[in-house]
Amino acid sequence: MMANAEVLSGEVNLEQVEPLPEDFDPAEVIKDPVPLVVEREVGVNGEAGNGEEKKERQIVLGKNVHTMCLEVTEPDADDEVTGDREAYMASVLARYRKSLIERTKYHLGYPYNLDFDYGALAQLQHFSINNLGDPFIESNYGVHSRQFEVGVLDWFARLWEIEKNEYWGYITNCGTEGNLHGLLVGREVFPDGILYASCESHYSVFKAGRMYRMECEKVKTLVSGEIDCEDFKAILQRHKDKPAIVNVNIGTTVKGAVDDLDMVIRTLEETGFTQDHFYIHCDGALFGLMMPFVKRAPKVTFKKPIGSVSVSGHKFVGCPMPCGVQLTRLEHINALSRNVEYLASRDATIMGSRNGHAPIFLWYTLNRKGYRGFQKEVQKCLRNAHYLKGRLRDAGIGAMLNELSSTVVFERPQDEEFVRKWQLACQGNIAHVVVMPNVTVEKLDDFLNELTEKRKLWYQDGKFQSPCVASDMGKDNCLCVLHK
Repeated sequence: MMANAEVLSGEVNLEQVEPLPEDFDPAEVIKDPVPLVVEREVGVNGEAGNGEEKKERQIVLGKNVHTMCLEVTEPDADDEVTGDREAYMASVLARYRKSLIERTKYHLGYPYNLDFDYGALAQLQHFSINNLGDPFIESNYGVHSRQFEVGVLDWFARLWEIEKNEYWGYITNCGTEGNLHGLLVGREVFPDGILYASCESHYSVFKAGRMYRMECEKVKTLVSGEIDCEDFKAILQRHKDKPAIVNVNIGTTVKGAVDDLDMVIRTLEETGFTQDHFYIHCDGALFGLMMPFVKRAPKVTFKKPIGSVSVSGHKFVGCPMPCGVQLTRLEHINALSRNVEYLASRDATIMGSRNGHAPIFLWYTLNRKGYRGFQKEVQKCLRNAHYLKGRLRDAGIGAMLNELSSTVVFERPQDEEFVRKWQLACQGNIAHVVVMPNVTVEKLDDFLNELTEKRKLWYQDGKFQSPCVASDMGKDNCLCVLHK
């Protein structure tokens, strides 16, 4: 999980890397053959081609990792004497580390902050720190970091405006677990409730619906990716006899759209749902920690009738391992919590054992940066996102940027190898870059320069043209031949 201080700090000294085989190519991960896009002809009515056909893009999956996995083998009898096995493993790790350095240079499409320095925490790697059970009640297992965990939870409780004696929460193993827990609390509060979520919600929301066997209604979205409250109201009207469990997105996965929490609440109330008849979970995976530092941004606060909020710790905060923070109202948690004699504690979490290192990393970053530090990073991300959008449009590439977002959406590149190299996240005809604190203007320039050069090749003979993305991003953001 953690290597040495040098690796954790992010200060890489390549001269200290063990010599690599002569045939080792650090760009090998990039240049591996990429599966071709499988296309089938579809007619205007969705049937097989009939003269007026269009191409329906099929999902391009990554390589089967079994073709390149590292085999685990039994040591030879004399390995302790010869040291051959240690030398082999050291060379494998050196090669892997070199590939990580190379891949990190081309990381743009996923919301992970890679700008961190945790060298001071390397001294803790020798301990098996486990926060199993309730973070507020010690268990008999003494090697834990609950004191750090509760300190982090209190920090987020202040951010989201709820008193210490009114909330319960824990540090999760990932953002998905936060959604699974928040929606589980909603289901326990309203066992017959219906789950409502926009069609652009993170896939974990619908995973939760399947896991908990919840009736689920997908709500349409506006072109921005924000929930369409007119459609939401129409669907609510059909189910007024059952409680509503609503997922509100504080930044959608692809477009970074922020659902209007106040309008969602107003829609519920106008449709006849009183506060004792609905539960709202706010999925703030990335932007839940950015929005509090954006001027004029709507507030996510427990002073409004919401039930829970979750954010990811490995995204904007920059924790090197997946983790997250989930907060809910204390009054709701008793439905889930159980005494566990084996632990000498209680448990209301999804997982039993929980990474005890993650709270320390989060505590360390929150103390180093504080509110002012995060505010500066948010401003930098938004400024650079606007720079990227402007340069894309100047290059004749359709692009969109939501007001409260650092996710820049644009035409999907034609070359899947280019997509893999820059690790872009794609959906249909669009792709996005998530501008994080580690993404510099220089990195964006490198990306843009390569993209513009590639486009000259893709469109040089006039056979292909830029795709129309008006239905994905709106006519004003599309620069195809019809909408320029």
